[in-house]
Amino acid sequence: MSGQKSSVDNPIELFQRWFEEAKGCGLKEPTSVALATVNSNGNPTVRIVLLKHADERGFVFYTNLASAKGGDLKIHPHAAMCFHWDPLRKQVRVTGPCQQVSDDEADAYFATRARISQIGAWASNQSQTLEGRWALEKRVAHYTAKFSIGDVPRPSFWSGFRIVPDSIEFWEDRKYRLHDRFIYERRPEGGGGWSKRQLFP
Repeated sequence: MSGQKSSVDNPIELFQRWFEEAKGCGLKEPTSVALATVNSNGNPTVRIVLLKHADERGFVFYTNLASAKGGDLKIHPHAAMCFHWDPLRKQVRVTGPCQQVSDDEADAYFATRARISQIGAWASNQSQTLEGRWALEKRVAHYTAKFSIGDVPRPSFWSGFRIVPDSIEFWEDRKYRLHDRFIYERRPEGGGGWSKRQLFP
């Protein structure tokens, strides 16, 4: 993408290009992304999660289904993401409906996690009140003993969500705040593909 136009028609392809740049620019965690959801009171909430996969089907992250974001998505299955890679002076915004990943997908990803992270998934009642650090450590010790032999299975309450994007916006810093902004919007069902237009900064 340069000052006048984006020559890429597929936003997923463009995202992958930028994502590879981000992974090579020295950031400690280039997969970190702000995730916004809406709670039961209709209020937006936002937090940082890690992107675990992105392809034509959408953008995937994992969580405890009983967490605050899991509860939000059960009520309002739509979300927004915002990536900001400061060294590149680039930003990507993604919005769309969410769907839970398949058990096979969740199992496959869970198996790649470090063992202590797998145990942590069992031990953490994510977003619930914690009496003190000792209570978490006690639960970690309990599940460490429980799963002392063999593989740690994925908890049924732990899975992933996929944002299926209906819009993806790319922002690139330019001098004097005359930034480049391009938005891709999925065409209505049956139309196929994406429409693309440039926005005022």
